[in-house]
Amino acid sequence: MTKVFHESDGKLENLIGKTISIIGYGNQGRAQALNMRDSGLNVIIGNKDDEYKKRAKKDGFQTHTITDAVKKSDIIFLLIPDEIIPEVFSKEIEPFTRENQSIVFASGYNIAFDLIKIPTTLNVILLAPRMIGVGVRENYLTGEGFFSFITVHHDVTGESWEILLALSKGIGTLKKGAVEVTCKQEAVLDLFNEQAFGPAFGRVLLSSIYTLIDQGYPPEAVLIEMYLSGEMAYTYEKMARIGLVKQTNFHSHTSQYGAMSRGVKYLNLPLKKTMKSILKNIESGGFAREWMKKSSKLKFKAIKFFAMKTKINSIEQKVRKSLELPAISFDEAYYQLNEEVLKELESVKDELKEFEEYFKDY
Repeated sequence: MTKVFHESDGKLENLIGKTISIIGYGNQGRAQALNMRDSGLNVIIGNKDDEYKKRAKKDGFQTHTITDAVKKSDIIFLLIPDEIIPEVFSKEIEPFTRENQSIVFASGYNIAFDLIKIPTTLNVILLAPRMIGVGVRENYLTGEGFFSFITVHHDVTGESWEILLALSKGIGTLKKGAVEVTCKQEAVLDLFNEQAFGPAFGRVLLSSIYTLIDQGYPPEAVLIEMYLSGEMAYTYEKMARIGLVKQTNFHSHTSQYGAMSRGVKYLNLPLKKTMKSILKNIESGGFAREWMKKSSKLKFKAIKFFAMKTKINSIEQKVRKSLELPAISFDEAYYQLNEEVLKELESVKDELKEFEEYFKDY
């Protein structure tokens, strides 16, 4: 039986006298720190000297170096990107831990794929919100809560579950519910959503857009119909609230009949076969090993460069301008292929041909 925990399962008094350090004051770090402080918990911030640390100070938190925060705390939240955790942990955290401290991960990734070695003297806990940082904060303030995946991976003190459930209550997730999974299950589910469902959904969306535009339908009308209206987001929200099938009752009978009767035309798509292959690669640790390679970081730069040059990106920019929608800019300089990067990419140029061809259809 899957264990699901709710508000009555967490007791904040189990954290009385304990200091909690948040390592990394990004989107999740800030949201969880504010939530726990508002729940009456003692929270400090460990961060390098950057804009995030300045923001933590502005928010009224005591700020420290990562090492000092580790020394001063009983519970350590690791809320920095997965790919930098192994190095930061080995250099700035592990040497300064002490027996019976608890270390909390927001992702099972590094534990699941053996990318980090944790001393056996520490409690190891997973508390992984299924919500972006902004949502973690907003849903705490509204009292609605949000789902999380949780587990105790290693229990030294015999109190890890009490600590975990108290922390879960502190950040506000028990208002909605926390589901027990293993670190491996959390990591695989997260990666599968990103690597199997996401790309498949993207392909379907783009195929729909280009089918209509190629037949002469106005790009503005097509993009509004497909996603700019926000109707799709509204439908997803109703799926979450009342169910995948039941939400169809919010649509017209014409819509329901058309969607359900035409669904059979997609029965023979080889989606499951492709998705099972992706799942197997994730479960085996193949993706994690691939992402650790320097060549993958190089390929990532090239892939992002190709993505910025796609047809849909160009169409969307024109449509947004035509509809007088606000332009959102990101720093794209990081993904530009300067001479130095191009020279490094020579070692993976054959692999990049596949990506270049793929994005030509985008």
